Amino acid sequence: MSSYQNTLDYLFAQLPMFQRQGASAFKKDLGNTIALCEALGNPHHEFRSIHVAGTNGKGSTSHFLASILQTEGYRVGLYTSPHLKDFRERIRVNGEMISEDAVIRFTEDNRQHFDRIRPSFFEMTVAMAFHHFREEKVEIAVIETGLGGRLDSTNIITPVLSVITNIGHDHQQFLGETLAEIAGEKAGIIKTRIPVVIGERQEETSHVFAVRAREVSAPVRFASDELELLDSASQLGRDMVLSLHYCRSGSGVSVKAISGLSGPHQHKNVRTVLCAVDVLRHQGIVISDGSLKIGLREVIHRTGILGRWQCLGERPFILCDTAHNKEGIAPIVQQVKAISEGRKLHIVWGMVSDKDHGAIIAILPKDANYYFCRPDIPRGLPAEELREKAELLGLKGTSFNSVVDALRAARMAASKDDVIFVGGSTFVVAEVV
Repeated sequence: MSSYQNTLDYLFAQLPMFQRQGASAFKKDLGNTIALCEALGNPHHEFRSIHVAGTNGKGSTSHFLASILQTEGYRVGLYTSPHLKDFRERIRVNGEMISEDAVIRFTEDNRQHFDRIRPSFFEMTVAMAFHHFREEKVEIAVIETGLGGRLDSTNIITPVLSVITNIGHDHQQFLGETLAEIAGEKAGIIKTRIPVVIGERQEETSHVFAVRAREVSAPVRFASDELELLDSASQLGRDMVLSLHYCRSGSGVSVKAISGLSGPHQHKNVRTVLCAVDVLRHQGIVISDGSLKIGLREVIHRTGILGRWQCLGERPFILCDTAHNKEGIAPIVQQVKAISEGRKLHIVWGMVSDKDHGAIIAILPKDANYYFCRPDIPRGLPAEELREKAELLGLKGTSFNSVVDALRAARMAASKDDVIFVGGSTFVVAEVV
């Protein structure tokens, strides 16, 4: 393999990838990951780790934690998925993506293991991340789960802290139909005597986490029990930030923070991070108040995170967000409505085929102009089929051949005072950021 592109072509062609293919890439056990990492000398044993799961917010939470630890001076690995523009976004050390040469070398050096074990795309990338972190002498890595938790390829690690942000309806075909069933899969990352932070106490799921934590003697804390949001204020524009003011429950102690990610749901993620940092400090991991403050505010600069309530233009005001299920999209919709009040709203919208389209479309604004499109992956829902589904639920719009064409049409139709929102899928946003 003489080039990075040839290597990617091999990986995408030979190894199943859930984000592109769906169910065919979902594995029911951790055997392949264990075998592959054993062949590599178990690189994940060479650094400390933090494991992050959840339906929504796990990516933002992972980036916040990595940014804070980097600011403190640790050498930090960050593994996330999926990527938006470049495969290498999945694997970073102190914000720097893995090099193209490192991707090529890992793939070429381990072809014999791939041929023998036949790992999925996700299993291979997890092993690549662990190998890279060892090679780069990472001190602590923040590892985001892909799908679920219990059977997720990342779940071979024994972290110093487990974090579960929240539970919503997503990937029910793999994780279960009820919130309790989904929570049971996410709870699989809770390890024996390893502390766990749960972002939100939810009526349908909190007992699932409590029972699992008790079974394995894991100390558990619910961030929503400890910090109450008193006030928040967002700044719009290219450099958007979110100012947050919390109160520690039962103490009256005030906690203030400024988040470099300003979406309407980020106050929950920051709350989870504040609780997680407190646990890490109790475990002897030094994190100063200054590093916490700077890490939260400079998360985009320090980690390169994209697509979270991101401003793409100001006249007209263009926003995008990667939220892709009902629980994630609902607060985004409310914020978009608030921002566009008194102005025309244009929505560029695409989805993948295996989502609950009706439930999501039903909460979208009825008075917006829609530009329906298909994300450029095999799982993408055809734009005309999406338009027909939306029309049945009262949304009016036009279908386009691509995300880029849809956004171009929205820009042409919008005045300078209008608002354009791009969303519906991570893969839609990936084509415009």
